[in-house]
Amino acid sequence: MDFNDIIGYALRIGVIISAVLIIIGVILLFTFQGSNGFSIEQIASPNSIVNSSIFIPSEIVSGLPDLRPLDYVYLGLMILIATPVVRVFLGIIQFASERNKLYTIITIIVFFNLMFAIFLLPLILGK
Repeated sequence: MDFNDIIGYALRIGVIISAVLIIIGVILLFTFQGSNGFSIEQIASPNSIVNSSIFIPSEIVSGLPDLRPLDYVYLGLMILIATPVVRVFLGIIQFASERNKLYTIITIIVFFNLMFAIFLLPLILGK
């Protein structure tokens, strides 16, 4: 199996897992209708009390056993965001194994730019 196959499988698996988690979250949202989290009206309202910019990943994982619908949706979105990051990381490994120094360095720079934008920039800008 070559790296292109591995990268393709990683992308497919990431998107499938993400879609499944988001669908589960939506189904739970319609099933419990406010008894376990938020109602559809609260989420869809222009004045929604749901603020996705302040969610905490550790709280999302702890909310999964409680079947909180938004936690499933958020986890699916986190995996969807992580999928291309994994692809870039696999690209570093691929180019390094091919001993292609230029593309390895370029891909490492892209990876660090992604990490900066995902983890450090929100802290610098204050969310």
